[in-house]
Amino acid sequence: MEPRKPLVSFVLTYYDIPLPMLHECIESIRSLSLTRQEREIIVVDDGSEHSPSDTLLRYGNEVEYIRQDHGGLSRARNRGIEAASGLYIQFADTDDYLLKTPYDHCLRLLRKHEEADMLMFDLTDRTSPQRLRMEQTRLLSGAELMSRQNLHASACGYLFRREILGDIRFTPDIYHEDEEFTPQLLIRAGHVIVTHAQAYHYRRRSGSITTSVSDEKTRKRIDDHHGVLLRLNRLAENLTQEKRTAMERRVAQLTMDHIYQIIVQTRSPQELDTCIETLRTEGLFPLPHRGYTAKYEWFRRLTNHAWGRAILLRILPWMKRER
Repeated sequence: MEPRKPLVSFVLTYYDIPLPMLHECIESIRSLSLTRQEREIIVVDDGSEHSPSDTLLRYGNEVEYIRQDHGGLSRARNRGIEAASGLYIQFADTDDYLLKTPYDHCLRLLRKHEEADMLMFDLTDRTSPQRLRMEQTRLLSGAELMSRQNLHASACGYLFRREILGDIRFTPDIYHEDEEFTPQLLIRAGHVIVTHAQAYHYRRRSGSITTSVSDEKTRKRIDDHHGVLLRLNRLAENLTQEKRTAMERRVAQLTMDHIYQIIVQTRSPQELDTCIETLRTEGLFPLPHRGYTAKYEWFRRLTNHAWGRAILLRILPWMKRER
């Protein structure tokens, strides 16, 4: 008789993170309402200068440690996927941690709705997350969800059934890898649970991928984002009508975001004009008149005109953007 699979495989990616943060992340998982048999904790060390393996001995066989040559976040997560044996996978960066009460709420929903392919929850940078509210839970297909609302891209904000992955993996050596991975996964999900439980705590650290700034990195971020946008657009062309409509909304949202990044990160009218003309030749501009959200609609209208783009160049770099 084969041993029963864990309910959740936690894939933790590690690269030169302070050891107390790594331990806090692991302990946050150990504190959840999962037995040892129901959880699998995999730490993928992406070639850190100093291996944390000695400090993981305290956990015995509770933690599987994998070390690889430095290859970036995508390769580390892909390695974790291959090692995972659980029914569901949860990604976590080791400078972040899970919040017990809201995450246990997610686990209860998962146990209640055994047919669920994915569960989407909220992330927070607050030390004291909002209290759980009564919410009516119903399952939607991933296509329905993507057609109705915008999504957070972070792969850490989802629990997903391993078997729906198929051949989907993170693209190595790019920024914005989650922007490409998450919609591909959702489009395959037949049943998705949505909860507003703030179950994942992320830290804002200077020097991290999302906060470091240089001209070279700025250009790479922009180019990588453009590549993700094009690949998802090509994917949409081969989907069924319902799924294509859902992916087109995501592509439109990412196109808007791409234009936003050009404005905020370069502040250059010439860069913006080049971006607009490139998107136009690729069939991605003007933004489709779909009225997805109020923000999308006013952004679409402004970008359609030179005077509107001039206004955006003046005001957007000074506006604080939420994660």
